[in-house]
Amino acid sequence: MKRASHASKRRRSAVAVAVLLLLALVVVLAGCSKKEKAEYYCPMHPTYVSDRPGDCPICNMRLVKREVPAVAAQADPGATGGAHSEHGAMDMPGGMAMPAPAGVDTAAMRSGTVPGMAPVTLDERGRELAGIQIAVARRESVARQVRTVGTVVPDESRVRHIHTRIDGYVEKLYVTSMGQYVRKGEPVLDVYSPELLATQEEFLRAREAAARFATSSIPEVKQGAVDLLLAARRRLELYEVPENFIVDLEKRGTAQPHVTLVAQVAGYITGKEVREGQHVTPGQELYMVTDLSWVWVEANFYENEARLVSVGQKATLSLPYDAQRSFAGRVSYVYPYLDPTTRTLKARLELANPDLELKPAMFVDVTLEVDATPALVIPASAVLDSGVRQVVFVETGPNLFEPRAVEIGLRTPERVEIRSGLQEGERVVVGANFLLDSESRLRGALPGGQATHQHEGGQR
Repeated sequence: MKRASHASKRRRSAVAVAVLLLLALVVVLAGCSKKEKAEYYCPMHPTYVSDRPGDCPICNMRLVKREVPAVAAQADPGATGGAHSEHGAMDMPGGMAMPAPAGVDTAAMRSGTVPGMAPVTLDERGRELAGIQIAVARRESVARQVRTVGTVVPDESRVRHIHTRIDGYVEKLYVTSMGQYVRKGEPVLDVYSPELLATQEEFLRAREAAARFATSSIPEVKQGAVDLLLAARRRLELYEVPENFIVDLEKRGTAQPHVTLVAQVAGYITGKEVREGQHVTPGQELYMVTDLSWVWVEANFYENEARLVSVGQKATLSLPYDAQRSFAGRVSYVYPYLDPTTRTLKARLELANPDLELKPAMFVDVTLEVDATPALVIPASAVLDSGVRQVVFVETGPNLFEPRAVEIGLRTPERVEIRSGLQEGERVVVGANFLLDSESRLRGALPGGQATHQHEGGQR
């Protein structure tokens, strides 16, 4: 019995010792779990994390050491590749976890407002290195200007075609070349016409009859002779025979074989379809004379600018090769249709051209003044315009920049109107936009779309 009791005591002692050793092992393990574990990350690509020093395989930058509590490193061991833990930490590839920066809404970071882009977070050092600049969206009265290109064309109301109203032959040309300037009343050409010769004879016979019956005692005979003379004279006038030619015909009393036609308006010869010795017929165009002392400028505006163009608006025109020289014009007509080829609206401007500086077919820069209206505006440099969409980066939290799609209105060289997507008082990035854009697209392409960017030095 004594031997059994002694064996039982030894077994109990062995169990107690084993329990004590197990408790000691648990304490040691617990103490080890509280120690911090070192990890290494890339300052330019924070999503790459390694447990040993080296270089980033993406940009070859030296990895930076960071102490991370082992508890954080082991939290949610099943998470991989950028998933977010329930504690707000962002899990990195390889099972490592990086706590989200203070004040950052991780749910907002997971849901970008622009497809394919994610919010970007920078620490103070990263913000300084990136050169971030901020502007506030404000509602201001914007003096708008619409710029386009116009073409100088002749004033259609000042273009005159010279025709002959008789059948005949050109004996002499006084205007011999294109571009020649003629004054009103100057001779243009001499033409021989049998028909006109017969009309001159008719006029002379009527004149003799009127002189013979001027003393007639019968009023009807006297008046008939006068009416016949007036009809013959009117016929010559309708043939566009110059008045001085008719006066000379009355003085000479003999018909002339040819008649000299004169210019009815002053201007430049912009069309010539006649040669000496040529047979001409009634209705045939001989010359085209254009008065260029006033000209039109036809300017084309895009569809989105059509609503801003109206009759009476003032415009400033300048020459592309001499921006210092400007002309004042006014919109005189807006065409009621679009050009189907260029999809633009044409507007006509009229302006004086006394020195002939503006010549037909010249290009001019047109700046149309639009009435100032209140609008929400931001600096033009804040907008990233891909042609399909316009994006700005909005500072929505401490060093958190969210991509935001906006709808823009008219632009000026310095500012742009925002029609939707922003509210007054919101802060937008006007510097380092392209850096944020590339970083945002990179984060948007990664699982989870996280966009944390820290800088702790350690550049290579």
